[in-house]
Amino acid sequence: MRAIELKRSRPVFPIGTVMELTDLTARQIRYYEEYQLVVPRRSASNRRMYSLNDIDLLLEIADLIESGMTLKGVQTHFRQKKDQDSQAKPGLTDQDVRRILRDELGMESRYK
Repeated sequence: MRAIELKRSRPVFPIGTVMELTDLTARQIRYYEEYQLVVPRRSASNRRMYSLNDIDLLLEIADLIESGMTLKGVQTHFRQKKDQDSQAKPGLTDQDVRRILRDELGMESRYK
């Protein structure tokens, strides 16, 4: 995984910001969470925190629903997509993880 992908997966946005960015209501976002279409991380105070990847996913869900797909259909769509991705992409090796961590630490030390 590249550094940009790691940063995109970092949960930093509260639900209010996500609502503004996606034009979804809190109820809609929580409903998609109930269907396990999006799984936000929780902060120490148990607040939902979303990443840029989560926001992209919510926008894709909204587009699919707007095109007439049901939530069950969206679940099936993402399940099939995940199955295809897992067959196409090999997992990270220990060497990959070490390289990514080294790169991240190097980038962080440059800005101090």
